[in-house]
Amino acid sequence: MIVLATGASGFLGRAVAAELVAQGHEVRTLQRRPSGVPGATDVLGSVTDAALVERALEAVEGVVHLAAKVSLAGDPREFRAVNVDATIALLDAALAAGVTGIVHVSSPSVAHTGTALAGAGADTAAPARAHGEYARTKAEAELLALARDGAAMRVTAIRPHLVWGPGDTQLVARIVDRARRGRLPLLNGGTALIDSTYIDNAASGIVAALGRMDAAHGRAFVLTNGEPRPVGDLLAGICLAAGVRPPRWSVPASLGRAAGSLIERVWAVRPGHDEPPMTRFLAEQLSTAHWFDQRETRRALDWAPAVSIDEGLRRLATHR
Repeated sequence: MIVLATGASGFLGRAVAAELVAQGHEVRTLQRRPSGVPGATDVLGSVTDAALVERALEAVEGVVHLAAKVSLAGDPREFRAVNVDATIALLDAALAAGVTGIVHVSSPSVAHTGTALAGAGADTAAPARAHGEYARTKAEAELLALARDGAAMRVTAIRPHLVWGPGDTQLVARIVDRARRGRLPLLNGGTALIDSTYIDNAASGIVAALGRMDAAHGRAFVLTNGEPRPVGDLLAGICLAAGVRPPRWSVPASLGRAAGSLIERVWAVRPGHDEPPMTRFLAEQLSTAHWFDQRETRRALDWAPAVSIDEGLRRLATHR
């Protein structure tokens, strides 16, 4: 197929574009910076540029839409412009261009309202109950994308959860940096069970969805390694792989949530240069179980993760 991948300069987007190339697709990417993916043709610019999106979609048969504003804080208007408005424009342009299949890359946060998720499926996205601008706008975008599913253009939503691996400058880099500075607390001892996804598995699962539209269209799927672990164990594994002492101090989750709420209010008035050190949403993620039943995902996508968490941690250690 001729496939357009948006957001391919990001950690996950680059891996997806490389996987598409490896599987023999003709790959076009759309993002602000070069993707650096051998074999892909870059179209440089913003996904919010409707005219550029239309040009990028010429002769395209499949789309993997990864471009998004991903942050714990920021201007709500920016989240809406990138995550909602640009998605609507892309869907309109894709239908007009004759695209037959779209994989909309979403997030489990679209259906996470702060309560524990143990063996959950892909519950319906809930913008009104989602926590944070990112989750709210991604929830709205997912609903809009799935509503476009039809005979002419099939759409599925894939929600990879906590993607990490070598070269990750977001999750892994921030965990390591904060641990190195002694600013990475465990909440409630880090005992909450959570799922995560090694980068190669996230990319292969997303690409698998593009080839399984007959079984996957019209639905959302959470995608993970299917190996839930205590959050403290996962943080320790990442830190040890980077040669950094794991976090050892713990605070009550209630204190983390309170601190997160306070920092959010301060950040709204005087935003820092990086992500806020804590938000209410982050405190919930670090202290609440969230792991997912992967049986339907694997059946529908005819897919299984190839890299275990332990193997991923070994690869992370050799990368530094």
